[in-house]
Formats: sequence, structure tokens, C-alpha cells
Amino acid sequence: MSKFNPDPIKGRGTSDNEASRYITLRSEAVDDGWSNSGYAVEAEEEFQRSINTEVFADRTQRLITRNKSPDINFSQSINPYKGCEHGCIYCFARPTHAYLDLSPGLDFETKLFYKTNVREHLLDELAKPNYVCSTIAMGTNTDPYQPIEKTHRITREVLQVLLEAKHPVSIVTKSKLILRDIDLLSELAQLGLVSVHVSVTTLDNKLKTKLEPRTAGPSARLRTIEALRKAGVPTGAMVAPIIPFLNDHELESIVDACVAAGAQNLAYILLRLPLEVRPLFEQWLDTHYPLKARRVMEAIKDTRGGQAYNAQWHKRMVGEGEMAKLINARFKLAVRKHKLSASQAGAHRLSLTTDLFSPPRDPQDSQLNLF
Repeated sequence: MSKFNPDPIKGRGTSDNEASRYITLRSEAVDDGWSNSGYAVEAEEEFQRSINTEVFADRTQRLITRNKSPDINFSQSINPYKGCEHGCIYCFARPTHAYLDLSPGLDFETKLFYKTNVREHLLDELAKPNYVCSTIAMGTNTDPYQPIEKTHRITREVLQVLLEAKHPVSIVTKSKLILRDIDLLSELAQLGLVSVHVSVTTLDNKLKTKLEPRTAGPSARLRTIEALRKAGVPTGAMVAPIIPFLNDHELESIVDACVAAGAQNLAYILLRLPLEVRPLFEQWLDTHYPLKARRVMEAIKDTRGGQAYNAQWHKRMVGEGEMAKLINARFKLAVRKHKLSASQAGAHRLSLTTDLFSPPRDPQDSQLNLF
């Protein structure tokens, strides 16, 4: 059943729960008048239940995901979770929930999946004879430190295995929960095996609450950068996404604040609206910023060749056109003012060493050694 509630739901990015694009048969609750509106009441109760977060075990078969995108500088990644309770309305990962026959809308925020048998899978994959060590990126799809990480600790388990194998890892997050793992991160940092980028979208807490409802506030993210740097962890900042006429006026202030907190490297990404993200974002604009909704969308189209989104390599992160060029120039100038280099979008990870990698012993070899 799909349902759109025009009223904002506190703590959620969207009220929309349109069914997966792969489901051709749709159903909708309608009161036919035969039960004193009882059916409509039942449908509303079902919708209210769907607002609660549900967590499911993923049938994990492979942990490391390979990437061949030419405009991104990592070739493999690990995403501990499918779906993300942070509820960022702009999240480009939302459409992936359709592959699970779930909605990229409210389902993406409330029906979450965690990877299973993580240690066993990772040890097995790292031990394969043809495995070539390169930095594993985390936080490239959904946030590895979203709220359910507090109890499920999948990200921490991954970091423990990578530390044992002396394997490099890069992390992007907008959560202060990463500080829980500062012990592991510090050890990895001493070996040149980790870099972290904290995503800072806005310094306006009111905008943050609407745009990214279940994330850490702006000041908490800046404190996270500061704490990581004090612990010796190489740390940068992602100014992302930049949204014309919504947060782009903050660009220079965000850069200044991140550098003051200790960020060593900065990058940005222009708003991306693939597939279902576009209508969800448009609904969000109509709900929260009705007077500027049209202006924002027209500006976004100006940066995408007249479309809401253009997935072309090397353009999808930074856009095109005069406004995109202006944002790029402003960002570079803001960063250079602090005598730092401005990274291209997608090329923000600090250089890490692969020379220390020690492949885990193949479990089959261990069994043979018993005889």
C-alpha cells in the first residue's frame, strides 16, 4: 500500500511511501462506507505503524562491493546497512530500496537491514588469493554510523577486522557516533590506514532539522572534526549537498567553520536528484519552502542542462552551466583562503598506505594444518 501524508512527520524526512517502481500491482485503502469508516481507520493505523523503525537481518552473501565509476576515486566499498534512519530527504541512495520491493520514501528511513556474518565474510574475502588491496570506502551509500549502529555495531566489527589485517579504510559520516570508535581509528591512523570526512550540509540547525531530521546538529559535527583531529585521525569535511537558494549562501561560512575545527581537506557535491529522489525532494520543498520551491528547482535544472538530474560521468557531482561554475569557483576560493587545496567532488579521500596489508589466513589452510 502506498500513501502520502501531506503533513510533515516529526523526525522523518518524508511522509511519502510510494511503492517500489518494480511493483506493477498497487493497492490503496479506500473507505467504501460499509464499516462506519472502520476500514479507513485501519488503514490510518497501519500507516502510523509504518512510521516506527523496523530492523531486519540481511541475507549477506558478499560484503565488499566493487565500483568502476570513472569519476570516483575508490574501487571498493562496504555498506553495513541498507536504508538509513537519518532520513535525509536528498539522499541519492533512496532508490536502492526499490530493489527490495520497498519504498524509497518512508520505507527507506524505517525499514532497515544490517549485514550478517560480517567478520566471517570479510576475512574470507580479504584472504582470497586474487584479492588486491585498495582502500575500502564506507559511507558511500548509507551512513555507517546511523542510529542503529549503536546496538548492532556492524561498522565497528568491520574496523576491527581491517585493523587486524592492516587494511586501509576511508569513512564519510554525518554522525558524532564515530567518536565511539576513536580507539580503533587512532590505531589505524598511526599506521596511515584511515581517513575520515564529516559531512557538513548547513550551519543552520532549523534547516538541518527539516533536511536531515535524525542527524547530529551542525555544532556537533564540527566538534566531531575537532575530536578526531585531536586524536590524530586525518579528517576532512564534505560540504554536501550544495542546494542553490537553500544552503549555497552558507558555502563560505561552512568552509570557514570546518577549517577552524581542524578539517585538513574539503570537497563538495552539488545536489543530485536521481529517480525517486526528485519527486520526494519536490514534495519536501512544497511542504517546507513553498514560496521558493519553484526558484530552487529552476536553479537545479540550470545546473543539469535543463533537467532535474544528469547522471553523466564527471558532471553528476558538480553539475554544469553558469551557476555550477560559480559555486565551483566560490568553493575553491573559500578553501584557498585557508591555504588548503580544494578537492574535486568524488576525489576527497586522503592518500592511505596499502603496503602493510597482511591477508588473513585462509580458513581452509587452517583446517589442513590440523592434520
